[in-house]
Amino acid sequence: MRLTFTAQFTFMKKLISVIALIILFLNAQSQSITGNWEGTLNIQGSELPVVFHIKNDSSNNLTATFDSPKQNAYNLPCSDVIINGDSLLLIMKMVNGKYEGLLSADMKTLTGKWFQGANNLLLDLKKTSDIATAKEFKRPQTPKPPFSYQSEDVLYFNANKSIQFGATFTYPSKTTDKKYPAVILLTGSGQQDRDENIFEHKSFAVIADYLTRQGIAVLRVDDRGKGKTTGDYSKSTSADFALDAEAGINYLKGRSETDTLNLGIIGHSEGGMIAPIIAAKRKDIKFIILLAGPAIPIINLMETQSVDVAAASGVPAKDLELYRPLYKNMVMAIIPEKDAAIATKNATDVFNYWQNKTPASVVKNTAGVTDEKSKVAFIAVFVKQLQQPWFNYFMQFNPEDYLSKVHCAVLALNGEKDIQVAAAPNLANISKILSENNNSNFKTQALPGLNHLFQHCIKCSVDEYGELEETFSPEVLQIMGDWIKGVVKK
Repeated sequence: MRLTFTAQFTFMKKLISVIALIILFLNAQSQSITGNWEGTLNIQGSELPVVFHIKNDSSNNLTATFDSPKQNAYNLPCSDVIINGDSLLLIMKMVNGKYEGLLSADMKTLTGKWFQGANNLLLDLKKTSDIATAKEFKRPQTPKPPFSYQSEDVLYFNANKSIQFGATFTYPSKTTDKKYPAVILLTGSGQQDRDENIFEHKSFAVIADYLTRQGIAVLRVDDRGKGKTTGDYSKSTSADFALDAEAGINYLKGRSETDTLNLGIIGHSEGGMIAPIIAAKRKDIKFIILLAGPAIPIINLMETQSVDVAAASGVPAKDLELYRPLYKNMVMAIIPEKDAAIATKNATDVFNYWQNKTPASVVKNTAGVTDEKSKVAFIAVFVKQLQQPWFNYFMQFNPEDYLSKVHCAVLALNGEKDIQVAAAPNLANISKILSENNNSNFKTQALPGLNHLFQHCIKCSVDEYGELEETFSPEVLQIMGDWIKGVVKK
């Protein structure tokens, strides 16, 4: 589930989130540009060190990774680069961010700015070594060949051929003409690759490896505009992603290895929101698994998320309780308006009303607002994000509209320490909705000690995702595998 803009602005130390930062590509004609580059973002007096590691790949193309050590985020991959002489324009599409820099004549410094949404920050970089030394992660669960099953990288298209999908299809090694139960994996929000790679945790690769070894075929797919999949992610909504998933299901039905009577969907986070959209209208879906899938109105879920994420980062609970009503009121003031100027005026009125009755210390701790400039920036980000197609659709979504029409088997799992999709209210509502609509073939389970990524966590904050070596809880893998095998036997 994508973090809200509140996770960036409830306190300015988090203004630039770990997913919002971009690595640098530099002039490919100069081999001396490879190495480590370091700088510091100054956010309202708080310093956030950043490090870029630039090297040549096997094809002699420049590649790089980005670190934010203070946030325990390392080896974040790069996006696009446009070079014009000594000027650089570096773009990260998934967060609407970019870096503009000017390279010095001696190739030792970059002078520039980081832009995201309506905000920009100075960011100058100095070269600290000629050899790129990115941090190595320990990810012991990542599957490595040779595999005891078949693994194919495949391409397929949607019905009107407007989008090509890149995917990996894994299935048990065939010694007979046996057909296998099959699932498609649906990623969480934000543009993801087929492995749902987050901080080099390839959770979908881990899930696919385990289930395939259990006799279940698995299709995992790059999101729109990612990897081998085409399409414009920036103009798409969850409804479009549901259509993409249906193209994957249709592809599975065309594979000779697939038992078409036992098709399933496993969705994580937003993917767990999309799975019921599909299952509600297709009769060929035997089961769905919702991994941290939302079941309450998204505006309420995101209000809770904004508070829980800030609390995990150290914002006092008493301050957050005063902040909570602002979040929802701001969203409701902006969503109906297509005109940015009207939306901004409405949001400003809401903010001013809240600010006038709220202690200045709370305004600073939660919204990061200390003056008129920071207030304008805070409101601008709300407006800009809520007017984006995906976010606008998402914030108006009510999962009950689709869960109430799901009559296939359902397994819903949540980590009890999840601060993005809280376990208790969402699992309770799944049970309530399915029961009230005569679906008795479901199971819900909260798993102690697990976070949103289904890792055993310690601090259980968003920042910790990259610190942990575990990619995905082995007991959750077993729960899923055993449950699927039980369902397909019936």
